[in-house]
Amino acid sequence: MSIVKFLFSLFLLFALVGDVFAAVPSVDRPIAILRALDKITARVEEIEVPIGVPYRFGTIFITVHSCRVTTPEEQPESAAFMDVTAQTEGEVRTIFTGWMFASSPALSAMEDPVYDLWLMGCRRDPRDKDPSDGQTTP
Repeated sequence: MSIVKFLFSLFLLFALVGDVFAAVPSVDRPIAILRALDKITARVEEIEVPIGVPYRFGTIFITVHSCRVTTPEEQPESAAFMDVTAQTEGEVRTIFTGWMFASSPALSAMEDPVYDLWLMGCRRDPRDKDPSDGQTTP
């Protein structure tokens, strides 16, 4: 019975170590592509938010601080670090602060009764004519 426990423990160890070496988004992009849903009006928009520029959607303000993608030779992944605040009746409250991942929206979801927000990806500035990493603009 102890050999079964040992093998199971070894399996769990390798499963956890495998996740440590997963692809980490490491190429910065200046624009985050988000999909926003207003649950009250059923309005859905795909929005492009430049890094560091607050974007207003209804009563929330979205500020993206970083948007990164993996290099072309790795499995595709996009991640963005952002702050989302709501302003109602003169009161400002933080709804979300953290990383969002395009491939796993439920991993770090923004929980709000009125709005949903998902990261769709990151892209370079269309004025950038000389991409250094070989990725194409979506």
